[in-house]
Amino acid sequence: MTSSQLILRTIARILCFFINTFALYLLLQGHNDPGGGFIAGLVSSISIVLLYISLGLSEVKRVIRFDPVFVAVMGLILAYGTAIAPTLVNSPFLKHSFVHGHLPLIGEIHIGTPFIFDLGVYLAVVGVTCKIILTLAYLVYEKKEFFLEETLMYSSQADEPATDKEDK
Repeated sequence: MTSSQLILRTIARILCFFINTFALYLLLQGHNDPGGGFIAGLVSSISIVLLYISLGLSEVKRVIRFDPVFVAVMGLILAYGTAIAPTLVNSPFLKHSFVHGHLPLIGEIHIGTPFIFDLGVYLAVVGVTCKIILTLAYLVYEKKEFFLEETLMYSSQADEPATDKEDK
């Protein structure tokens, strides 16, 4: 490894921390100012692309230990649950509510359903973009074992490969 590769790898790891900190800032300010779950999810995904470019696929796979599809589904459930929950108590769809409280060492805290909705959108965007990034990376490196793993995770046992139907 050359010194320029070492510098790039070190800088990329440090930048990922700052990029994700900025994404957290965007997520937290989203319902009052520009920002929110969507843009914060895209910014977090940029850090994963940076890791992929500078460190390679194996390092990205080590960092992303979660199933991106599961994260995206949980984000959709959270966002949709926040939107539909008010209708269960005869309130309008997507009606906002807030909880106010006091936490020691932190002070006054105000958490509302817009933040929970943005958090769901954030998780959905991060899950989908991570899945796209990993799939494209595996296509570039032609990792056959990845496609076997994907087939086992996301397809039904009753599914038949497309090549079998063409041969009959």
